[in-house]
Amino acid sequence: MTEAPMVSGLVVVDKPQGWTSHQVVGRCRRLYGTRKVGHAGTLDPMATGVLLVGVNRATRLLGHLAGHDKTYTATIRLGVDTITDDAEGDVVAARGASGVSEADVRAAVGGFRGQISQVPSAVSAIKVDGKRAYARVRAGEQVELAARQVTVSRYEVLAVRPGETIGEPVGTPVLDLDVIVDCSSGTYIRALARDLGAQLGTGGHLTALRRTRIGGFELSMASLDEQGLAGEEAPPLIGLGEVARRAFPVVEVSAAQAVEIGFGRPLDLSLPADVTALVFDGELLALYRPDPELRAAPIAVLAG
Repeated sequence: MTEAPMVSGLVVVDKPQGWTSHQVVGRCRRLYGTRKVGHAGTLDPMATGVLLVGVNRATRLLGHLAGHDKTYTATIRLGVDTITDDAEGDVVAARGASGVSEADVRAAVGGFRGQISQVPSAVSAIKVDGKRAYARVRAGEQVELAARQVTVSRYEVLAVRPGETIGEPVGTPVLDLDVIVDCSSGTYIRALARDLGAQLGTGGHLTALRRTRIGGFELSMASLDEQGLAGEEAPPLIGLGEVARRAFPVVEVSAAQAVEIGFGRPLDLSLPADVTALVFDGELLALYRPDPELRAAPIAVLAG
């Protein structure tokens, strides 16, 4: 593998179906010639769409980028429950959805908008006593996760398609719903499918999921897809300055302040938000947060 220059930045990947987020990172390590690669916001293998991959110094931003709000398109199947709340899990109940109208669906969806209490899917990456929940479920354990507050600012039904299952169990009447969701970080779309099915008395699970946005990074910005991941040419990275402008409030600092930032020192500086990007001459130097005693304290320093 040819040694690549030590460039830093972000690449928006359109993650292919069947790939794990870890596999995408592994391929990007080869493409960019560095081990310092990570991702923001895991996507399940079944899901496709926006995966933010950071290279070199950009890896220090990933935890903050993952916390931004997100947009998904998805297909929910009413009438069948699965153990994973998606199409990859075994069917555990097939009550059917023959008695549910489109009006019933649209009325029920409205109850899941705004700030809601959501129990994540048991087959998730959340840790329970140091072990991933999905690993405990696969080991035959009963897993009950605590509810969390999430915000669903948009949840719209785009289409409703009645049909019947062709797999096991054959012939169960179902309703497939194409939906779009804007939500806060930590929202499980699988759980929205499960809970909508429970509300309607039909059961439900997710059959397709595509993430189209994380914060200021949209699917239209993707420069790597399945074909690109299989190739040998690394696309240009989004520079750290542009990442900062798309993701955080930005404060321009002086040359003297830039020196202090390089040493990771606090600044006597008023900040507009909890996480603010400090930039000098177009270059992202660090992320800082307000501090009651220091006024501005570093949380991630990229300079130097």
